[in-house]
Amino acid sequence: MSQNPLGAVLHPAGTDFSLWSHHATLIELCLFDADGRTETARLPMTRDGDDIHRLFVGNAGEGTRYGFRAHGPYDPAEGHWYDPSKLLVDPYAKELDRPFVHDPRLAEFGTDTADLVPKAIVTRDVPVKAMMPLLPRGGFIYEVAVKPFTMLHPDVPEAQRGTLAALVHPSVIAHLKKIGVDAVELMPITAWLDERHLPPLGLSNSWGYNPIALMALDPRLVPGGVKELRETVDTLHHEGIGVILDLVFNHTGESDVQGTTLSMRGIDNRSLYRHLPNNPATLVNDTGCGNTLACDHPMLRRLIIDSLRHFVLQGGVDGFRFDLAPVIGRHWDGFHRDAPTLKAMLEDDVLEDRIMIAEPWDIGPGGYQLGQFPAPFLEWNDRARDVFRRYWRGDSHLTGDLATALAGSADLFAHHGGRATRSVNFIAAHDGFTLLDLVSHEHKHNEANGEHNRDGHNENHSWNNGAEGETTDRTILRNRRQDVAALLATLFASRGTIMLTAGDEFGRTQRGNNNAYCQDNALTWLDWQNRDTELLETTAGLAAMRQRFTAFSDTQFLDGNGDVEWLSASGEAMTVADWEDPDLRVFAMLLKTLDRQTGKPARIAVLFNRAHETRDAILSPETGRKWKKLSSGRGAAAIHLKPRSVEFWLEA
Repeated sequence: MSQNPLGAVLHPAGTDFSLWSHHATLIELCLFDADGRTETARLPMTRDGDDIHRLFVGNAGEGTRYGFRAHGPYDPAEGHWYDPSKLLVDPYAKELDRPFVHDPRLAEFGTDTADLVPKAIVTRDVPVKAMMPLLPRGGFIYEVAVKPFTMLHPDVPEAQRGTLAALVHPSVIAHLKKIGVDAVELMPITAWLDERHLPPLGLSNSWGYNPIALMALDPRLVPGGVKELRETVDTLHHEGIGVILDLVFNHTGESDVQGTTLSMRGIDNRSLYRHLPNNPATLVNDTGCGNTLACDHPMLRRLIIDSLRHFVLQGGVDGFRFDLAPVIGRHWDGFHRDAPTLKAMLEDDVLEDRIMIAEPWDIGPGGYQLGQFPAPFLEWNDRARDVFRRYWRGDSHLTGDLATALAGSADLFAHHGGRATRSVNFIAAHDGFTLLDLVSHEHKHNEANGEHNRDGHNENHSWNNGAEGETTDRTILRNRRQDVAALLATLFASRGTIMLTAGDEFGRTQRGNNNAYCQDNALTWLDWQNRDTELLETTAGLAAMRQRFTAFSDTQFLDGNGDVEWLSASGEAMTVADWEDPDLRVFAMLLKTLDRQTGKPARIAVLFNRAHETRDAILSPETGRKWKKLSSGRGAAAIHLKPRSVEFWLEA
């Protein structure tokens, strides 16, 4: 298959336009005026032997607005949705002149949609000057939804709030550095479409996990296009902060058979989306979003790889997180860790040194693949997430599971000869309760989403500390803060890369909504002015501790061969009876480490007390040394662990 570039390629004398379609009988290039509203030309394209339709247009320079119309059979029973009245967005579009807006006419056969559909813009490639992955293994990822992050930030100019460029405002960078962020993981910034049920409810998609064009940046978030991405990444790099893009290669916003025709559906639905075997009328729905991209198809594979290369070469990003990633490795006979598309990601000369992170589950057959992605893929670890939550909720028989998660989850990642963890440990993410809501609600409260509280996960392993949701009870509020602090400390003490969602470091709340994807309002916008500064300082201290001692950022599994000791409250090695105690309240993880502050070897103890009262613990120092609490530098003959706490003690 020809590897000439697809999409719109700018040349000195004009632009070469190309689009792949196997089943279309004719593709027409549509050119528009400068404001993208008047069609100025409709030009037939020439098909080559590889089903690529091409046309060179002289004097079509940088900034030209364009789209496509595709002719062929309109036969949904056979998987064909050709309708030349539909203007189609180039899958290779790099910039769009406006956002997508849902309209019922986008799904009506025979209704012209040129006035509704964004136009692709011919752009000039400007390669980044340098590329350097900045996220170390075992680093700290900060998950950011770009718009909610700065919409209420008092220091960011109002015109800039909610955009990608706002991330490099000095106040924002100061915050990122204060809490020790190694890389920001940006929730989708590519162009998306609202789900069709949202506009009638007066709601809109706030997360962006409903893409149309896979490499075009959404003008609402990135009005400056690729240039804004490149400049943002460059500025963050100069501050020692990497950038990871959260990308959706599992479905598109064209949805199910009642959905819109905006791009790939009208270009070659039967080839580019999965359908049931021997039933081309029925779309496979391994995503819960109505359709599934055929990632095993050579042209989808090429689009995915070209998209990733574009974001690296033109944007300079350090890596990617893949939503519902098993789709990328699934063939008709199931998921394959050596699937060609996954291999292509890891073997490409531009991508081979980038950070790759899989969300290792979807709802398709064999959809739960935690621990099964090929190295060096990192993987979101929901098993550790649930252990962390259930342990602090007070569930029984979890001490061993907690220790396994703290040690790197070898039970999940030592398969296939792995010696280091590939876990991304987290307690809360964009999907689900916020960290504060986790300890403030026993039940979800999603009524504002318009689905009668049926949406979102029902089992969140959460607790409310004595009152459901908002309260003025000072004891309950204090208990919630100490629970959040204990959860944060557990996360920062775990081996593997760790992830925290923006705002969880200072007590953000969504008032119990655990599926706030459609709340583009103050419910999800970070409340900077009322942030919990005490909790923020706790997070900053934990981050500094993690950066100081190599034992926490090291990714080799803790195996007990001189690298870790597990101690009971008496200071003795844990016995079988201790491990099997269903409700053990106090134990310690004793680690050998390098103290980067002194450059010398050291021992650090992490002590856990999940009881609701003070408990005592003993640590026996080596000869001539003594234990000091890391946060205060004070020693003690006996250690009195506060209720519901995690403490760090250094042998000095």
